[in-house]
Amino acid sequence: MTAEILKQMAEELMKCRACTFRQQAIAPVGWFGSEASPLIIVGEGPGLVEDEYGLPLIGPSGQLLDKALWAAKMTRDKVLTTNIIKCRPHNNKTPNLAEADFCARLWLDRELREIRPAVVVALGSVALHYLCGADKKISRDRGLWFKTAAGYDCIATYHPAYLLRLTGPSLVKAKWDVFHDLETARDRALSLRPGYEFSSAAPADLRSLTQKRVRRQR
Repeated sequence: MTAEILKQMAEELMKCRACTFRQQAIAPVGWFGSEASPLIIVGEGPGLVEDEYGLPLIGPSGQLLDKALWAAKMTRDKVLTTNIIKCRPHNNKTPNLAEADFCARLWLDRELREIRPAVVVALGSVALHYLCGADKKISRDRGLWFKTAAGYDCIATYHPAYLLRLTGPSLVKAKWDVFHDLETARDRALSLRPGYEFSSAAPADLRSLTQKRVRRQR
């Protein structure tokens, strides 16, 4: 039943014109992964590659996330990844709190209500602010557990895009932080939903599952 409802939601999402971000994007970007997963990973929003291919976190940031998940004994097909914002903002603008709240209340909240995850991982500040409060800071609150307003266990970690801007010892430390946060999230999810298999035999190649989308003339 959950799969059928998510399919219907995905069809509705493709018709969404609720905010100005849709005007510049090729089309909305939904979610990817297993609706049976007890763990959902929430990022910020689509970038150029995600807008082109229609899947979340498949650009350079997503490739780094895949490596981190693999190190933590998880693969993208066994978790569910999604974003706060469903359409790529013009010039990859970081959405403000009002913009993030508007889109997430329309779509992310519905996803969470339908999937009912045991654990939510917030990637970066935008996801952390929406899920856990505008007063939270990723530099201070990364790796800590919070309850979302809807009652989900939530842990925040750095967005992979942040890691791509780092070098040297700072990069090494941040990678280890992300690894430990993902490992902690997996362990909490398994303690709440024992027996779930988080890893396939090999990481999923998301780009091979879709083709580039064509921008339609409006």
